[in-house]
Amino acid sequence: MAFTAPAAAPVGSQYCVCRVELSVCAQSLLDRDVTSKSDPFCVLFLELGGKWVELDRTETAVNNLNPAFAKKFIIDYHFEEVQKLKFALFDQDKSSTQLYEHDFLGEFSCTLGTIVSSKKITRTLLLGNGKPAGKGMITIAAQELSDNRVITLSMAGRKLDKKDLFGKSDPFLEFHKPGDDGKWMLVHRTEVIKYTLDPVWKPFTVPLVSLCDGDLEKLIKVVCYDYDSDGGHDFIGEFQTSVARLCEAQDASPLELECINPKKQKKKKNYKNSGIIIVKSCKITRDFSFLDYILGGCQLMFTVGIDFTASNGNPQEPSSLHYINPLGTNEYLSAIWAVGQIIQDYDSDKMFPALGFGAQLPPDWKVSHEFAINFNPRNPFCSGVEGIVQAYSACLPHIRFYGPTNFSPIINHVARFAAQATQQETASQYFILLIITDGVISDMDETRHAVVQASKLPMSIIIVGVGNADFAAMEFLDGDSRVLHSYTGEEAVRDIVQFVPFRNFRNVPKETLAKAVLAELPQQVVQYFKHQNLPPINSEPA
Repeated sequence: MAFTAPAAAPVGSQYCVCRVELSVCAQSLLDRDVTSKSDPFCVLFLELGGKWVELDRTETAVNNLNPAFAKKFIIDYHFEEVQKLKFALFDQDKSSTQLYEHDFLGEFSCTLGTIVSSKKITRTLLLGNGKPAGKGMITIAAQELSDNRVITLSMAGRKLDKKDLFGKSDPFLEFHKPGDDGKWMLVHRTEVIKYTLDPVWKPFTVPLVSLCDGDLEKLIKVVCYDYDSDGGHDFIGEFQTSVARLCEAQDASPLELECINPKKQKKKKNYKNSGIIIVKSCKITRDFSFLDYILGGCQLMFTVGIDFTASNGNPQEPSSLHYINPLGTNEYLSAIWAVGQIIQDYDSDKMFPALGFGAQLPPDWKVSHEFAINFNPRNPFCSGVEGIVQAYSACLPHIRFYGPTNFSPIINHVARFAAQATQQETASQYFILLIITDGVISDMDETRHAVVQASKLPMSIIIVGVGNADFAAMEFLDGDSRVLHSYTGEEAVRDIVQFVPFRNFRNVPKETLAKAVLAELPQQVVQYFKHQNLPPINSEPA
């Protein structure tokens, strides 16, 4: 066996697709049967390319107007997409699989985001004409399916067999679990410790599902080898155990397990062991995912910052970036819609502050770098994404585009609210600032400083560049390639800026922009709360 260390995948990588289980029950369904009660079943549809596609259906509940379906719907969850679902209930009349053969009892549509952000929702069932289906109600509850537990092991050895003629052994450990085919499957390999019979390996963390399929009683095999550079590693010994047994190890009282070489055991009468493997500590913890935080009740607080500087051009003229075309849109509005329609599912009151910068305001025409676009500084909130769009269109004729392009006031504005949220010491709020701009930042030093300070807070910044300007400075703020520094030399604690130029998305489906700007957000949310040691609200211990 040639020795190549397996590439370590980041534990609990946020790029995994989370799977969500939806449980459905209904109350007070319409009674479509003459002699008995309805026999309902539920069908789940997903909207794909403007058409409803059936994903799955439940069993039929016989004679029951208040069914709780045993069959669960399982669906892959993607935060950065709008996943529109429809739950339709039918009364089973024949054994046909054609839905038109069965009586319709009502339906309900919403996004998967709406369900997971509430964890459980109860809504009225509607008929095809949009009217209520009698008193019929549907309740849908969401649960994440993945096992998010991870195990951290700290291992050592004592008096291991000496395998090298001139010197000591170079030991490493391998952990195996039973595969589906009955053969042992390698799960983890430690590093090699050179020239010692008493090694101490670095602690390592693996997902519990990887080590024992999440079953603490399942037998696992630990094998100790002496490393040889030619790949012909010498077998020292092995033992079988379970995670439940490994968990008996406490910091104060390590667990000692004998390492056995079966061949030697057969040959030698007085053979005791080939050394001792010591479990210094074994801890199982939860590696929380973005979905865990959302299901735990974390709200995403969305704020929009809009650039009204003179370089955008006169909004009355078609050449202006703020000109609203006959279809009622422009690049600013497209960016607001793309990001807002996804994030709005994760904010229960759907009230979003919308701010402008770089314009002169009536009545005294002073320049402002953080003004409410609804002209109500005490209450800059707009109702839903539609409210932002309306306030934006309404304010255009009343302001004068000016300059300079200062970002820091709006970043600091949202940071003040994010700082207040940290006082709760729970994973309950995370702030997202969407800045849409046409150009070069005038206050680069202050903006860098503001971003570095904001990186310590529960907030992320998304910048969408509209028009055809040079956006090199924006790329600089997006710390994907290097860590951002403030002018004082202070480093950003984490990368919180995601920049995309709108021009790259002009001729692609509008969903593509949302995917690009929101792809990193789940990771940033998890990274912040983990860094602060904050579990999701109402999370269970591992």
